[in-house]
Amino acid sequence: MGFIAIGISSCEFIHFQEKANSQFADQHFKTAIAHIELYNLRYGKYPDSMDSLDFLGEWDKVIFQSVSYEKLDSGYRLDLVKGLVNGTPSDIHYPGEFWQGLGVQQSNLMNNSK
Repeated sequence: MGFIAIGISSCEFIHFQEKANSQFADQHFKTAIAHIELYNLRYGKYPDSMDSLDFLGEWDKVIFQSVSYEKLDSGYRLDLVKGLVNGTPSDIHYPGEFWQGLGVQQSNLMNNSK
């Protein structure tokens, strides 16, 4: 049986890893927002902690490792703390309109807005 080896340079692998890290971090952050905002819609308040979130799918539970949540007097703080691998990707940017209508009052990604 034949075997085909595909060579990938370390630079290409690092670029792939950085891109995957950013994509997963973006998805985890948005998933957390979706569940937090849904909780607010259902119960009329933001959760005291993310442990209060209900109806999470198995894949959704990764947000517990990826984001940091804090309920504030008005809304909440949500920080991205990890992507697919350790460290917060620095290339995640959201336009100002992204934050409109959300209860996110503070975030380490707000400074990255375009």
